[in-house]
Amino acid sequence: MPRVGGKAKTRKAVAKRFKVTGTGKVLRRHQGKRHLLQGKSRKRKRALGKAGLVSDADIKNVKENLPFH
Repeated sequence: MPRVGGKAKTRKAVAKRFKVTGTGKVLRRHQGKRHLLQGKSRKRKRALGKAGLVSDADIKNVKENLPFH
């Protein structure tokens, strides 16, 4: 939710999980690379290690919590 009045603050939990690129895109990590890795292929695990883009539906919410990025 947007803050009403006052100084905008960065939500530190969001800042640790997302990165905003120079062109304004928002990067995120993929889920599924913490445990139960034996059943996943090497190719799949390698792909999960790369950054992904946040969907268009969620970008507004993420950026509201990162006012200085």
